[in-house]
Amino acid sequence: MNGSEMRERLEELHAASYGWAMSCCSRDRSEAEVVLQTVYLKVLEGKARFDGKSSFKTWLFSVIRRTAADRRRRKILSRLRLVGYDRKTEEIAGGERPDEAVYRSQLQEMFGRALADLPARQREVLQLVFYHDFTIAEAARVMCVSLGAARTHYERGKAKLRRWMEESKVIHESGFGRKQNQEIVP
Repeated sequence: MNGSEMRERLEELHAASYGWAMSCCSRDRSEAEVVLQTVYLKVLEGKARFDGKSSFKTWLFSVIRRTAADRRRRKILSRLRLVGYDRKTEEIAGGERPDEAVYRSQLQEMFGRALADLPARQREVLQLVFYHDFTIAEAARVMCVSLGAARTHYERGKAKLRRWMEESKVIHESGFGRKQNQEIVP
C-alpha cells in the first residue's frame, strides 16, 4: 500500500479510529488525540507497517490499542498516578424533542455506566463488535487474545449487560419504552 492509499484509508477510518482511541484512553479527549496523532505518525513514517494478514481496520485498531497502552504505562511510571477521566457531553440531535433528547441521553449515560462497570476485556470486545462493526475474530486480533477468549469475554459481557437491563427495567428505548420506564428515567 503506497502513501496516498494509506492516507485515504486513514481518512476514511478517522471517526472510528478516534472513537476507539477514546475507548483506549479512558474517554480522555486530549490523551486520545495524542495517541491518534502518534499512531498516524507511526503509520505514515513506516514505523508501523501493514502486512495484509488482517483487514486494514483491524490492524489500525491494534496499533491504536498498543500505542495507548504504551503511553499509559509511561505515564504511570513517570508520575505514579492514574489518568483522569473525562466524560464526553452529548449534543441534542436536530429534529428531536428536548424531552426525548434528555430521555435518550439519560439512557445512554446509564448504559455507558453499565458498560464501564464491565471488566476491561469484556468492555473492549463489546465496544469493538457493537460500536466499530468488528467480528469477534477481528476483535480478538485487535485485543491480542485468542478467538476463544474473545468469545468468552463477549458472551460474559453481553450476559452482564442483559442482567443489568432486566434489573433496571430498561428494556425498550422507543417512545413507548419511555412511557413504560418512567419510574427509572422521568
